[in-house]
This record gives sequence, structure tokens and C-alpha cells, in this order.
Amino acid sequence: MKPQKFKEFLKDVNQFHIKPEDGIANLISNLSNTGFNAKRLALGCKIYEEMIDDKECVKFFGLAGAIVPAGMQGIIFDFIQEGFIDILVTTGANLTHDIAETLGYHHKQGTLKANNVDDVKLNEEHLNRIYDVFLPNDVYEGIEDFVSGLKIPDDNMSVSSFLKFLGEQLPKDKTSILRLCAENDIPIFCPAFTDSGLALQLGFHHQSLNLNHFEDMRKMVDLAWDAKQAGICIVGGGVPKNFIMQSLQFCPNSAKYAIQITLDRPETGGLSGATLNEAISWGKVNKNAKLSTIISDATIALPLILWYLQNVRKDNK
Repeated sequence: MKPQKFKEFLKDVNQFHIKPEDGIANLISNLSNTGFNAKRLALGCKIYEEMIDDKECVKFFGLAGAIVPAGMQGIIFDFIQEGFIDILVTTGANLTHDIAETLGYHHKQGTLKANNVDDVKLNEEHLNRIYDVFLPNDVYEGIEDFVSGLKIPDDNMSVSSFLKFLGEQLPKDKTSILRLCAENDIPIFCPAFTDSGLALQLGFHHQSLNLNHFEDMRKMVDLAWDAKQAGICIVGGGVPKNFIMQSLQFCPNSAKYAIQITLDRPETGGLSGATLNEAISWGKVNKNAKLSTIISDATIALPLILWYLQNVRKDNK
């Protein structure tokens, strides 16, 4: 049998139009036949849809970066509420900011001319800057009041168990990632928990607290080991990415589905920019996995992926 030539696999790029009545599903469908990161975004949407449709797939979600301060708390909340996340691995910073919003404090919008802001004056006015988002110091004072009043039942529990306890202490009927996960038994892992303002305040006010990180490491490996199929969505990389990936490395089933949203580059050897193909060499991602690395700001890509998933799930009901 004559082997096919490469050009025989090629098809025309879709030079598409957008109509006012078009929805997100049509947009993603059109993008799937384009090029560059438009195509990668569409492929990521389709892979996430397959993860959801695969009833044996456990969906691991790694979340780094200043996602909540940028206004993405509700997006992550909806990912969880819709059942699109089974296990969340994130940073202590995102959890700190989630608590701030849940307690009624708010991040403030700033100017797009962030580089022209006088940070000395901001410091004098007790304002903290995250690019073009601002956080008054009294937010941390409010979190401290909440933290200092906690009645912690076990000083040596795992971090994930503590985060479930913490979520249960937060006000009900609020858009809270911690509260929603606690109510729905969605485990939250935070392997670098002490690297956060929340942990600093806990350490100051509860000096006998000694949360067990090794128990979480074993829990995570057990969850990865027991997963018949594993799907991963990595936002930003960092410690949450490695915590998920190292658990899959020592399991019989590497990831069948893999999505990564990052702006980091692979040439420096850093994990946040490492390709999903590279993870195949470690046995973390399956050699036959469906994968897409989306080179994008997560604050752009995540809402679009969620919007797409919500629409296709609604149409399939």
C-alpha cells in the first residue's frame, strides 16, 4: 500500500465570518479549523468536553497566578458548580483572595497605565497593587479578624482537611470557592500553603497549628492511582502543576486528556512553560493523550472555555 504524503493530510484554513446571532459554540467550531492559538483554544474546549463526557475521567484542575484578584472567582466557582472540576490544586494566594471576597471585601479596579502609578504613594495610602488591581490593607485586617476567631479542631490535620474546615466557616450563599468545595466534597490541595498571607495570619494567631503536608501528598497519589482515566487542566503552572504531575508520574495511568494555559516559554527549563509533550517523557501524560497548550492569558481563555462548556452541556441535556 502506497504511503500517504504529508500534503494529503492537509485541509484548507477556515476563513470564517462572525454573525451577530452566532453563539460561543459556533465561534469555537469555526476556530477549530483556523491556526495558531485560536485553534489551540478550540482544541482545548473540545478536549475538556471529552473529559466531562468520559464518566471514568477524574478531572484535576491546577490553578496558579492572581486569578481571583483579576475577577475570576466567579469563573472558577462556576467550573466547580457545573461539575467540571473533581480535584482542585491551587495557591494560598488565590484562597486568601477568595476569603476576602467572601467576607465582603473587594479588589479594586485601577488604571491600565499601571507602570505610571506612584507605588510610593500607594504604600503611604495603604494600598497594595497587583498590576492594575488594588487591594486596601484593611482587607487583610478583616481576614485577620476572621482567622483569629477560628476554633480549629485539630492542629495536625492535613492541609486539605483544614481547607474543608475553613470553607465550612465561611458565610453561606456567597460566591466562595472554599465554601462550595467544602459543601460538595471537592478536595482542595494547596501544597505551598505557607506561602500566603492567609497562612501567615494563621501562624501568628494559632501558633500550635502544624498542618500535615505529607498526608496530602499521599492523598493526592491515592486519588491519581485510583483514577481509571485522568484529565488535567493546568492554569499557569507553578507548584499546582507539579503537584498534579508528580502524582500521575508514579501511577499506572498517565493523563489521557491534558490542557495547559500559559504564557511562559519552555526554553528556560521552568515547569510553567514546559510542554505537555515533555511530560510524556516522565510518564505523566500518556503518549496517546489528547492535548492542547494554549498560549494565552488565563483571564481571557478560562471564561471562553467555561462559556463553551456551559453551552454544549445545555444543548446536550
